[in-house]
Amino acid sequence: MGKHLLLVNDLPGYGKVALAAMMPVLTHMGHHIYNLPTALVSNTLDYGRFEILDTTDYMRNTIGVWKALGFSFDAISTGFIVSPAQAAMIANYCSRERAKGTKIFVDPIMGDEGHLYNGLTERTVEGMRRLVSQADYMVPNYTEAALIAGETYKKEGLSWVAMKNLLGRLHRMGNGSIAITSAKVDGEDAVAGFDKDRGEYFLRTFDMIPVRFPGTGDIFSAIFMGNVMNGVSMMDSVDKAMMAVRQMIALSSSSGDSFKGIPVESCLEVIDSCQEDRK
Repeated sequence: MGKHLLLVNDLPGYGKVALAAMMPVLTHMGHHIYNLPTALVSNTLDYGRFEILDTTDYMRNTIGVWKALGFSFDAISTGFIVSPAQAAMIANYCSRERAKGTKIFVDPIMGDEGHLYNGLTERTVEGMRRLVSQADYMVPNYTEAALIAGETYKKEGLSWVAMKNLLGRLHRMGNGSIAITSAKVDGEDAVAGFDKDRGEYFLRTFDMIPVRFPGTGDIFSAIFMGNVMNGVSMMDSVDKAMMAVRQMIALSSSSGDSFKGIPVESCLEVIDSCQEDRK
């Protein structure tokens, strides 16, 4: 029996990122999927020209309607957020739902490679700090983890000791579990994490495939969330997500237009094979 999952993220008109990437993945994994778009985006930002429609008013009204109708979810996942005001609204909603037992997953999408995305400011970071304080599971990349913790981004990466300190600091902000992606630890590309249930730090290294697709973080978050909500341990959920994303990248590496993102519907069977590989 699948869980009822709400995805709060942007919706692209052209390209497989955010909701367009996460919904088919989680549906394939057997869950019941609902969505609350934070913005309508014309296409993936990699093309350099795009249009974004802020849906904050629609979100506020929709949350009010859902409250009146008594809708609830087993888990909520948040992704790209347009403004500090929107972040505060989502944080309040997640806080109320978490108090009822809903699991909260936060992917604090704000930047990469040491920089905030265009148009985002320190106010965005402050808003995201409030949101991650409600997270049972936080899935930032290393840039976002450093921003949230107020630490200096180090291009060369961190030692394992320093990474554990960063993970501990993030854990104390929300008392949840953390998986930091796109990290470099002791010179190796890695996903580093802290599993609250086990009280354990963990590190998973990997060899980078030299091709970039937008949306791989969304796919990772979706597979991770889908597994956690299916009762898989956090560390095994990270392993399955890493394995599946790597195989999807390899299968799509000869794609003619990588700016579109991974054609996720054409490689959903990878998720199944990775589930079997970890049993």
